[in-house]
Amino acid sequence: MDMSGINWIGAIVAAVLAFVLGALWYSPALFGSVWQREAGLSDEQVAGGNKGLIFAVAFVWALLGSIVFAMFVGPHPGPGLAIGAGFMAGLFWVAGSFAINYQFERRSTMLWLINGGYHTAQYTLYGIVLGLWP
Repeated sequence: MDMSGINWIGAIVAAVLAFVLGALWYSPALFGSVWQREAGLSDEQVAGGNKGLIFAVAFVWALLGSIVFAMFVGPHPGPGLAIGAGFMAGLFWVAGSFAINYQFERRSTMLWLINGGYHTAQYTLYGIVLGLWP
């Protein structure tokens, strides 16, 4: 696999922006409180755990996702292709996969909307950054 055509800077910027979006998305100002309730997490569970490790792992996966997405759309895909591909990948690959699991796990539609909505926005953001990057 040829990785020389990857827009590395664009992929890194996209990952950082998606990470920031996630911090906002799951904050109490947006969907954090509803997400916590729908996920069945207590305040103690949310407060617990190794925050450094949790956020580091989240960022590494955001970065890997943006790099692979950059490989998928190729160098200089243009905004139409990149944004459309990002939206479709987020909605139909990621959120769609969640929908299958959530049905079997008997998770709520609201939790799916929050989590699937974030990943749809995440990949759309990847598309915006990579599609508009010079």
